[in-house]
This record gives sequence, C-alpha cells and structure tokens, in this order.
Amino acid sequence: MPAAPPPVADRRFVTLTERLVEPTVFTINEWLSRPDIVPCRDLLLVRATMEPGRSHPFHCHPTREEIIYVISGKAEQWCGETHRILGPGEMVLIPKGEVHGTYNPHSEPLVFLAILSPAEAGEPAVVDVSGDSPWRNLRARNQLPPCG
Repeated sequence: MPAAPPPVADRRFVTLTERLVEPTVFTINEWLSRPDIVPCRDLLLVRATMEPGRSHPFHCHPTREEIIYVISGKAEQWCGETHRILGPGEMVLIPKGEVHGTYNPHSEPLVFLAILSPAEAGEPAVVDVSGDSPWRNLRARNQLPPCG
C-alpha cells in the first residue's frame, strides 16, 4: 500500500493521484499547484484540456498575471484585441487586468498549462467580459468560426 501523502504544509511533490481534477464548462482542469495542494502563495499551476469547438471566452484576472503554455493541439489565443494561433511549445504572457480568451476551433483537443500569480489574490479572481463590447463581436468581425 502506498504511503499517505504528507500534509499540505509539508508537500513539495504532487503525483497524479494527488492532483485535483475539476471539470468546468470550458475545460477539464488538473490543478497541480494551489494553496490547498502545496504551500504556495505566489504560483498557481493548472493543466487544462479543451475539447474541439470549446472556449474560455473573453475574461480578465484583475489581480493576477498569467502565462498560457501550449502542450498539444492549437490555441486561438487572444491577448487584448490581438490573437495568434499557438502550437506546442508556444506561450502568451497576459498582464494583470488584460482581457484575453482561449478558443479551440480546431479538430483536436487543446492541452495547455496556465500559470498564474499570485496564488492568493483578491476577488474577483475572474471577470467575464464576453458579452461586452468590443469582445462580444470581435471574433465574428475577424471571420473566425464560432466556439462554445
């Protein structure tokens, strides 16, 4: 029988059985670093899987900066009103408060790491702006396929 994991205050390693899996409407999240998993105050780390045709529409994190790093698949990644198609090994830096969105109009799942800092930040953690102008029509104006 495997040994019990150490208490969170003493944990430095996180195995597959210790990660926290959280399905959301956007992605399936595998949390590897957050204060209830390891004793961190500065970094959050989540591995996210986004199915084809899905998205995490335009939003911002007023109190956190973020890096999105693509592991596999392709991301239509927005930072402000600019977007790029990111592939494996590519990333985007999103400053605090910058509106961004991740879309997968492609035929294969998108897997990426999201690294956010600080781990312990004030609320609101996420602000959805996808229904606000110019965000609600930005993709259509760029003639991009719809994503749910």
